[in-house]
Order: sequence, then C-alpha cells, then structure tokens
Amino acid sequence: MTMSNKAASPAPCASDCSSSLPPRIVCLCGSTKFKSAFEIAAAEETLCGNIVLTVHVFSHHDNLDLREDTLADLKRLHLAKIKMADEVLILNVGGYVGDGLQAELEYAARLGIPVRWLE
Repeated sequence: MTMSNKAASPAPCASDCSSSLPPRIVCLCGSTKFKSAFEIAAAEETLCGNIVLTVHVFSHHDNLDLREDTLADLKRLHLAKIKMADEVLILNVGGYVGDGLQAELEYAARLGIPVRWLE
C-alpha cells in the first residue's frame, strides 16, 4: 500500500504489506530536519502491519533549543528503540547521512539489526 505525497516515500516494506503475526518492529532513523519523511514512513510502515518506533521531538525541524542533557537523553532513548527493533529504516532524504545517523547505523550494525534505506 502506498500513500501519495510530494515528499519522498519510504522504501517498500520488508514484508509484502500483508498482516503477519507477530508484526515486525521497525525503528525509523534519520535527521530530525526531515519531519515529513518520518510522518510518511511511520504511516506507510503502520499500514504494512509493522510496529513503528520513531522520534517524537523534531529539534532541527521545529527549531527547538534543547539543553545538552536533554539531547543526550533523547539520543540514549533512540538507541534503546534501535535495540528493540527487528529492522531499522534509514530516512536518508536527499542522501543525507549526518554524524548522528552514522552513529545509529554503526550501532545497528554492531547489534546485527538489518537496515533498509529510503534512498
């Protein structure tokens, strides 16, 4: 199932979009600059029957001035989500992979978690 939108849509679901039990847990990773890509991917993955773990604070997109300790807490929380996932979906809009995303990719690789790419 594909939703149409002008923003980039995610790579096809790992499954064939039919319900499978138990559902797969997919963690979305990418820059918080790309809020709409996260929203689209979360909807697509949910419609494919997957459980979606994602960010909910878009500090770059929303121009939030967060304290360093808050940012560190959010990073730790996201790494915990990656650890829970069956798969990671990388939202590399325009091919962008920043330092934070690179660190998340390396973490997923160390854990042996499969990675799927938007682009």
